[in-house]
Amino acid sequence: MGKISYLQAIKDAMSEEMRRDENVYFLGEDIGLYGGCFGVSRGMFDEFGKERVIDTPISETGFTYAAFGMSMFGLRPIVEIMFGDFVSLAVEPIVNGAAKYRFMTGGKVKAPMVLRTPFGSGTGAAAQHSQCLEALFLNTPGLKVVMPATPYDAKGLLKSAIRDDNPVCFFENKLLYRTNGEVPEEEYTIDLGKADIKKEGKDITLVAWSRTLLFCLEAAEKLEKEGISCEVVDVRTLRPLDTETIVNSVCKTGKALVVYEAPKFGGFGGEIVSTINESEAFYHLDAPVERLGGMEIPVPYNPIIEKQIVPSVDDIVAKVKEMM
Repeated sequence: MGKISYLQAIKDAMSEEMRRDENVYFLGEDIGLYGGCFGVSRGMFDEFGKERVIDTPISETGFTYAAFGMSMFGLRPIVEIMFGDFVSLAVEPIVNGAAKYRFMTGGKVKAPMVLRTPFGSGTGAAAQHSQCLEALFLNTPGLKVVMPATPYDAKGLLKSAIRDDNPVCFFENKLLYRTNGEVPEEEYTIDLGKADIKKEGKDITLVAWSRTLLFCLEAAEKLEKEGISCEVVDVRTLRPLDTETIVNSVCKTGKALVVYEAPKFGGFGGEIVSTINESEAFYHLDAPVERLGGMEIPVPYNPIIEKQIVPSVDDIVAKVKEMM
């Protein structure tokens, strides 16, 4: 098992699935000769050609609708939205189209498509290129939403997403692209809707996804030196949500903190808090379940302020100590 980058894991997953299944196509802006805004698809145009790696005009609504149409006729398109902020332009074909069509046709027509996009702050890209907008899609029945934190999870989950017969939103934090991790050379997939306990502990459960999962692991290491044992749960798939793993962990530890990058108000962390409070875990709680989300502010261009609006490792450590 060798180490590869998160970026390479995404590319490998797409390439392997395109070799395996000729019905898999890839669409997006600058994904062909240019290799993608972040270099994710470099080399794919040379291997698969312009018929399957399709450079599109700057029209997120248009090419996402095209992918939806392709999916209804048996193809499995992967759509890349250059920046996660632009998913607002793809809401119509995804939310009002792909998410509902299988239900509306009584299961006769499927929409097996994947919408991939990089998101998140930390690159100095300012307010319109740095948001976390996963909440836009989480209230839409029929959609699956995946937000992996490691190269291993990114590859295995993306392969499963491409093979799924439902539309899947696959969000990749930009600052994770250059992180590295062990990934098997042999074929593997990871089931959608299954969380993962990245670190076992007994005093408090930290629930996170994407980049904040790495923050929680680092915070857990610091807290371990001070005698506080944290269990770290990686949600991985926000919808469907693996409530069983989260609830079982909180039943064991008696405390829970949910950490995420998006603004705290209206974020998915609130749903996880409610899930815990409405479960048997409520009767095992020694303290109220808490959230640690981003600040209520558009992402600023200033790098010093930008760094402060997202929960940091030190913020997590301080919050856990407060809860203990």
